[in-house]
Amino acid sequence: MKFRRDRNGVVRPRGRAQFDLRGRLTLVTGVLGLCGVVLVARAVDLQLVDNAYYQQKADARFLREIPIPTSRGMITDRNGEPLAVSSPVDSVWGNPQELLKHPDRLPELAKALGVPLDHLERRLTQRADKEFVYLKRRINPSEAEAILAHKVPGVFSQREFRRFYPQGEALAHVLGFTNIDDAGQEGVELAFDEWLSGVPGAQRVIRDRRGRIVENVDLVRAAQPGKDLTLSIDRRIQYLAHRELRATLQRTGASAGSAVVLDIATGEILAMANLPTYNPNAVTGEHRDARRNRAVTDLIEPGSTIKPITVAAGLSAGVITPHTIFDTNPGWIPNGRYRTTDHRNLGVLDTTGVITKSSNIGTSRIVEKLDNAYYHDYLARLGFGRVTGSGFPGEASGLLPPVSVWSGTHKQTMSYGYGLSATPLQIARAYATLANHGRAVRPTLVKGQHEEPVQVMEAAVADTVLKMMQTVTEPGGTAIQAAIPGYHVAGKTGTARKASGGGYSRRYFSFFAGVVPVENPRFSMVVVIDDPDPTKGIYGGFVSAPVFKSVMDGALRLMDVPPDDIETWLAEQAKQQEKERARSAPRMATTAGGRP
Repeated sequence: MKFRRDRNGVVRPRGRAQFDLRGRLTLVTGVLGLCGVVLVARAVDLQLVDNAYYQQKADARFLREIPIPTSRGMITDRNGEPLAVSSPVDSVWGNPQELLKHPDRLPELAKALGVPLDHLERRLTQRADKEFVYLKRRINPSEAEAILAHKVPGVFSQREFRRFYPQGEALAHVLGFTNIDDAGQEGVELAFDEWLSGVPGAQRVIRDRRGRIVENVDLVRAAQPGKDLTLSIDRRIQYLAHRELRATLQRTGASAGSAVVLDIATGEILAMANLPTYNPNAVTGEHRDARRNRAVTDLIEPGSTIKPITVAAGLSAGVITPHTIFDTNPGWIPNGRYRTTDHRNLGVLDTTGVITKSSNIGTSRIVEKLDNAYYHDYLARLGFGRVTGSGFPGEASGLLPPVSVWSGTHKQTMSYGYGLSATPLQIARAYATLANHGRAVRPTLVKGQHEEPVQVMEAAVADTVLKMMQTVTEPGGTAIQAAIPGYHVAGKTGTARKASGGGYSRRYFSFFAGVVPVENPRFSMVVVIDDPDPTKGIYGGFVSAPVFKSVMDGALRLMDVPPDDIETWLAEQAKQQEKERARSAPRMATTAGGRP
């Protein structure tokens, strides 16, 4: 490399440009100044021009929209007595990300929650990327406070509501229940879930990194509580039905039972009881069969309870009169390859006697005179083969086979209750129609939600058949145990074999369907006892009629229904007074003798 000496005597490399210090300083200063301008411009853009996006990002880390819980509407009976209410409870939740940072505190937390440690660890590990997990839901606030008192990092509580059913098992099938999220699952809770459910509110809050609320920002939406619902059920009559069913199952060894009580004029369901039952306050996954509302979901062949309707069809068609004579000797008649028999040879009967003595042969003679389509249509008009429209979830429509599939024996067996099926509620509605001068009403579970009745049968025919049915509960009838002193009772017993394997078994349904009082009908009731012990009795007059008497006796008094049989009422009052005098006589004698 060659060198040269500049004019100042400094030796420099030959051929290189002279170093310009001033230019270099100017360039660096310009670049730094330009960077400063860019930074200031960016700061202005972030802070003033386009700050919404970044504010949103910041809020996302600390601002949360949390729900405001609300309660379901209360369910009451027709008199305002609470049947289902919502009580405030607490739910304990945790932040898995925070909890997993303190594994040494998990054994303490598991003990406080009352769960195995491995179960808690597994739940937290499975949700390690989440910020929320329920640890224990819908517990008493005091229990939640006890858990929070351990001050485990990442554990919090929130307010919720839990459904409570004061009547317990007695109304379980009517009301149903709600799940862990307070949504209706069965019964009225499911049918009216949208009406009963409230609309949760929402509010924005700021939470710190531990999940604690440090500031309420604003109210997004106010909570709207659910609407209340008043049922047609009378809890007093419901209790009577439940109590008498239970006593009857114990007395007869039966496996199940149902009872339905209707207000004849309005179709309002006053009671609907079933056994076996369950506790809606503590529903488990076991015994699902006990949750079934047999009164509206179970199909049964109605047996002899259909006979008054068969008689009504004959009277309406004009093929018989109340005085038509039927010779039932020798106690059986052919029915294709089979026989139609009575429980014994009933001899010669008139139309009323066919009902009083419950003659299968008598009703068979009546349907012989009826056109197939006419008889089918008559049963359909009384509500057989279609849902009642009560609105209860899972209600069955029953089975009324079309005429096109009838065999040579079908109509005859249908006349005394075989070959078709119905629910207890359908039978109760049919009897209410007879008692309501032939006007059909739609059953309802909601008070005041009844419709105008529809005339489906001549009033004169309905009234005539009702009078015939009164003889069933009088001396000589098949259900004298359904008689209520002071009131005329119209009804019909039934004992039907249970279908099994394409035939019929030696197991039975025992029925009683009745109306009271006859002069001014108020209540229609159906009692069905499933599979009573044959050694203890199977006939409806013995098994089911006493249930009717006990429940209706109480209902008539609870509703202040005046007696329509004054003579027996006065006789009963005199008998009660005599018993009271007999009980008080020993006490008076003891007092007179000077003993305390």
